[in-house]
Parts: sequence; structure tokens; C-alpha cells
Amino acid sequence: MRIAIGSDHAGFDLKEEVGNHLRSCGHEVVDLGTNDTASVDYPDFGEAVGKSVASGDTMLGVAVCGSGIGICMAAGKVDGVRAATVHDVTSARLSRLHNDANVMCLGQRFTGVQVALDAVDAFVTGSFEGGRHSRRVDKINLIARQPDS
Repeated sequence: MRIAIGSDHAGFDLKEEVGNHLRSCGHEVVDLGTNDTASVDYPDFGEAVGKSVASGDTMLGVAVCGSGIGICMAAGKVDGVRAATVHDVTSARLSRLHNDANVMCLGQRFTGVQVALDAVDAFVTGSFEGGRHSRRVDKINLIARQPDS
């Protein structure tokens, strides 16, 4: 699977761990930066991951910042992206199963490496359950497309 990854400086180390892990599992990783720990702005990288997924260039995305929150907000602004900040395997699995999330966001300051890698595995191998959740995901998808009143 082709997966986009990106982070700001506060998520760089965990992004590198995630990228290496995904490659070792046979996935093609598109690393959208940042490339070191020099201070940068998380919205730039959340947007880049979101646009990669929304365009279809990549199937899923993983974005990392210090908390996982800001980069998630940025990625989620991209039309067609359903981004979720996850903290463990359960939240990663349910974000795919119930919410059809296509971008997973992690906080390097809050999530240990092994927990993050286990969560990434759950996210990447998970799939949308559909059924009763489809109506709700359809509503989420319509929010960004509604004209201002």
C-alpha cells in the first residue's frame, strides 16, 4: 500500500520510526517532511499529507506532531480527508472501522514508539465496517461541501 507520512519538528523522530516500520512491512512510503528537528509549522505538513490522500496519490496517511491534535486539525481541513488523532490500538482500529478515517494522527509527546507502531498496524490493516456507520460518515463528508448560509 502507498502511504503518506509527514510531521513537524516535534513529531519528526516518531515519523521516522513509523516510516521505517511501514517500509519493513512492505508498504511504499511517501515522506512529505519535515526532514529534521528544526522548527517548522505543523499545518504545512498536515495539509501535505491530507492533500496526498485526498488526491488519491496515497491510500492512507500518517501525520505526527507533538500532541497529534494540531496536525490533525490541519489535515482534516482538506476536503475528502477524515483525520483522527489516535492514542492506542483501539482508537486506531475504531477510527477505521466506524469513521472510515484515512489519515491517522499521532502525538510524539503522548505516544510511545511501540504503542504508535501497533496503532499504525491496526490503522493500516483496518477497514470500514459500513452499515450503520455509513450514514454518519456520509454526513461528515457533506460538511465541507455545504455552501455558506
